Amino acid sequence: MNNLIQAMIFGFKEILTWNTMRFALIGGTIISMLWIGIGIMLWDFIVAISSSLLGWIPFSMIRSNGAWMLSIFLWFQLVLLTFALVFAFAGNLILRTLPKEKYDSFSLWIAMASALFWSVVWFVKGDYIYEKFLELITWLPFETIDKGVAYMIGLYFIYNLIIASNVFATSFLSEPLLIAVEEKHCEGGDVERDQLFKTVGYTLKDSFIFLILSIIAFPLLFVPLVNILTQVALWMWLTKDTLGYDALALTSSKVTKESLKEHRLALWFISFISVLFNFVPLLNLFGPFFGEITMFYYLKKEKSKSSDLPR
Repeated sequence: MNNLIQAMIFGFKEILTWNTMRFALIGGTIISMLWIGIGIMLWDFIVAISSSLLGWIPFSMIRSNGAWMLSIFLWFQLVLLTFALVFAFAGNLILRTLPKEKYDSFSLWIAMASALFWSVVWFVKGDYIYEKFLELITWLPFETIDKGVAYMIGLYFIYNLIIASNVFATSFLSEPLLIAVEEKHCEGGDVERDQLFKTVGYTLKDSFIFLILSIIAFPLLFVPLVNILTQVALWMWLTKDTLGYDALALTSSKVTKESLKEHRLALWFISFISVLFNFVPLLNLFGPFFGEITMFYYLKKEKSKSSDLPR
């Protein structure tokens, strides 16, 4: 447990460093722009697919889930608007007092504070906001509701692709990232270099399984609360398996499913914290990197502890 706590603290500190932010912001921005561009070009096709899928869902569920999705969409927009307003009116004054290397850390803290503030508002007034959106949707004709929810589902598809791609990009960048972390902190021992080819098979298998499970679980997206739990579970599984094998490959020459199972509870918990980043725009770029670094630190400490045991 002590190693897990230390790893979590280390992970949070490390994602605030310039080196990690450079990986996250550059890679995440490229991936996001790529999928947004694809989404714009194929938007009519995506909406057509969403509409056909909604044909299998009862109207009452579409109405209820439409209100829920609009509520979440409003929360996202208010988080972004608050973030932008703070920067517009106070950012320059605050940044003048900070060294250059702290700029991105300041941005991250502002985003987290904005998300926390509006999360408290939604916790207190969430039912009222949901009821008002439900009334709005009731006033609209069915075709408008159907079309509006189809647009929301299309945006959900694109965002999910961005999340999954960020996980795979983090996996691809894990070796140079973790070598840099190791060299900076000198935690003892060297990173197992040129080992990630051992995890390619796991990554491809995980990608396929994640896609299939997402399709199977699609109807659950229209069940309040269950939809959030289902999405979190899918993201957790993808993060644990993909990044867990990478971290294991860079801390041990033995990369097997059994080796990963030895630490499954800790890795599941790290994955859970990592996917919480996905619910906040901008912070979602840092979630996989937090997971990768934290898993690496944890497995490295566990390996060190095992080697210190009497034989």
